[in-house]
Amino acid sequence: MYKMKIKSSIRNYELNIVESFKNVLENIYNEGDYFIIDEKVFNLYKEKFKNGKWDNKVIKIKADEETKSFLNLGSVIEKLIEGGFKKNHTLIAVGGGVIQDTSAFIASILYRGVDWVFFPTTLLAQGDSCIGSKTSINFGKYKNQIGNFYSPREIYIDLKFLKTLDRRDFISGLGEMAHYFLVASEEDFQRFKNDYPIVKDNENEEALKKLIQRSLEIKKSFIEIDEFDKKERQVLNYGHSFGHAIESLTNYEIPHGVAVSIGMDMANYFSVKYGYMEEMKREEIRETLKQIWDGYSIEKIDLSDMESALRKDKKNKDNLLGLILSRGPGKTFKDFKELDTTFSNWLKEYFEVEFNK
Repeated sequence: MYKMKIKSSIRNYELNIVESFKNVLENIYNEGDYFIIDEKVFNLYKEKFKNGKWDNKVIKIKADEETKSFLNLGSVIEKLIEGGFKKNHTLIAVGGGVIQDTSAFIASILYRGVDWVFFPTTLLAQGDSCIGSKTSINFGKYKNQIGNFYSPREIYIDLKFLKTLDRRDFISGLGEMAHYFLVASEEDFQRFKNDYPIVKDNENEEALKKLIQRSLEIKKSFIEIDEFDKKERQVLNYGHSFGHAIESLTNYEIPHGVAVSIGMDMANYFSVKYGYMEEMKREEIRETLKQIWDGYSIEKIDLSDMESALRKDKKNKDNLLGLILSRGPGKTFKDFKELDTTFSNWLKEYFEVEFNK
């Protein structure tokens, strides 16, 4: 069994890759603990979740953006309090990013903080978001504007969950993981480049397991030195300024990790324009990223809407865009740029010419 210990000022926690989540559940469950489970996951694995000890301690929720709205969390909290959940009990979260954000945020505020344990079921959660302690909650139409940092007690990864993951979400997970390998080093990028064709069809569990482990090891190296995202960790937003804008402006028709893969290519394109990256290196990286976004289009995105979305990015300072740019794998950095006429013209060129090359 693979184990990883993550240091945190909130509390240190441990990640385990396990063979049977059902066995783990039966070992860690204590009377009074409650489950918050993605209703889709529950229905897929209904037989494995059946257990007389906890059958009336399961809260099933729909894993969508509306669910993790601040105004909708109250119904889950009400069920916990009315169901007898106390400060000494543990929340057991089973699902992907929405379940993680919802459970972690509730655990952080209920009774001024209770324990929670996470069983990530999507590749995006297993290879990325399960560590790092961030919680992100929507407020009305504003995405991820409320949150904090609250680490779980333990994380258990069972790769068998990925066997029932649809291809769209699986590729999205690989797209998100890609940015860690590009941020880390040239060697790590070459590893991802070589392994992507092996794992993309979700048929080689051992290769995928090793890729997940390395993705988490890279993230761990950043979050342990900059847990609260003040300096070094910010380069992990590589591809995300452009990616978040694409994701929201397509009403999530382009899933997060795929949008990030396009966002990384855009960041590299601007890096070339600003003289930071060689075009040849950008083209090499692009060959791999194109495989991730294959089949998706950004032609319906209005450029003025794209600029407006970029102006609202959390990493901005005053009137300057806070972009994560790159000189090549392992050489990402934050830079502030004006959204001026030159930037607008380059953005237009990317949408009308570069993306479809």
